[in-house]
Amino acid sequence: MEIKSKTVTVQKSAQELTAYLGDVQNFEAMMPDNISKFEVIRDDAFIFALKGMPDIALEVKEIVPGSKVVLGAISDKIPFQLTGNITEISEGTSQADLIFSGDFNPMMAMMVKGPITKFLETLSTNMESLS
Repeated sequence: MEIKSKTVTVQKSAQELTAYLGDVQNFEAMMPDNISKFEVIRDDAFIFALKGMPDIALEVKEIVPGSKVVLGAISDKIPFQLTGNITEISEGTSQADLIFSGDFNPMMAMMVKGPITKFLETLSTNMESLS
């Protein structure tokens, strides 16, 4: 299953945005209002929960300076990745989109598609307002 967010313009260079997304502490500021938990557990990992959903633990899997940040599930029970693709527009501006990809059975995919789509849209909208 793959879900892609809208592409947003961010008032940061591609290098700055990559560094920002590579620092897991910054994700707290981009989370939706209905977050019930956010905890940094390592320099490269955090746990968060949305109201009514189980805890999700993510860790930085890959950083390609100026172009990509990949976060992945720490647990193998629900394998998925969240990839931020970044493109330089000008010296202080870049564009980015988020892609969620996970290996779910059809029933699970049907249940999580709506909440994940909404979550990605919130993350990308909040990323757009960074300066």
